[in-house]
Amino acid sequence: MPKLNMVQAINLALKEEMQRDSSVVILGEDVGKDGGVFRVTEGLWEEFGSERVIDTPLAESGIIGAAIGMAVYGLKPIAEIQFMGFIYPAIDQIFSHASRVRNRSRGRFTCPLVIRTPYGVGIKAPDLHSESTEALFCQMPGVKVVVPSSPYNAKGLLVSAIRDPDPVIFLESTRLYRLIKEDVPKDEYTIPLGEARVIQEGKDITVIAWGSMLHRVLQAVEEFDAEVIDMMTLSPFDEETIFKSVKKTGRAVIVHEAPKTCGFGAELSATIAEDAMLYLKAPIVRVTGYDVVMPLPKLEDYYMPTVERIKQDLEEVMKY
Repeated sequence: MPKLNMVQAINLALKEEMQRDSSVVILGEDVGKDGGVFRVTEGLWEEFGSERVIDTPLAESGIIGAAIGMAVYGLKPIAEIQFMGFIYPAIDQIFSHASRVRNRSRGRFTCPLVIRTPYGVGIKAPDLHSESTEALFCQMPGVKVVVPSSPYNAKGLLVSAIRDPDPVIFLESTRLYRLIKEDVPKDEYTIPLGEARVIQEGKDITVIAWGSMLHRVLQAVEEFDAEVIDMMTLSPFDEETIFKSVKKTGRAVIVHEAPKTCGFGAELSATIAEDAMLYLKAPIVRVTGYDVVMPLPKLEDYYMPTVERIKQDLEEVMKY
């Protein structure tokens, strides 16, 4: 079994699904001859040709609009947006059209579209290259939001996303692209959308994270008897796994790199408060990015939740 990083695992998932299903196509800026800005689609243009791996103009709204048409027509497009901050011009297409195809047609049509995009801090990039605004898409009924945290999960979740009949936003942490390697089977496997996983069990406190923050959480909880949950899918999210853990530990800390106000952690916090309040021994705490525009590279490390900051908040919650 090969050890792959996330770039290689995602590339393998794309390749295998394109071999398995001729209706799967890829489109986006520089995804063809250049293999993508992070080389995630490297080699696919050579194997499948320019009719299935399509280099597009620099027009995100056009990319997603074309992909929606392809999906309704019967193809399974995978649209790449080079960085999450570039997706904003396409939000109208996603919110007004992709998310509503099934409802608008009363079930006669679906929109099996995957939108892949790198997100988050960690590579010291310019403005609009390090956004983490996943909560925007969790506000869109009809759209699924998936955030893998490891190479193994990235492959299994992406295969499930490609096979899903509805639109999926697939967020890939730039920081994790080449940070870690792990065993990734070449054989076909899937990971269900909508299910969280318990990374480690614990008795005293539940810590919830996704994407790159999961790895900082795992460093921060070494001195605690903590149960760590990797969300994997933010919409729809796995309430059952969260409730089961919080009812056991009585404490919850949520960690994400997006701004605090109206970040997805707010939804998790409210849901826990509504349905598991009587089990809580302490207030729910969110460790997040700050409510500012994503800073430029020199300030990036001050913005991102650090291991030390996560530890401090865990200690405060444990004092209750």
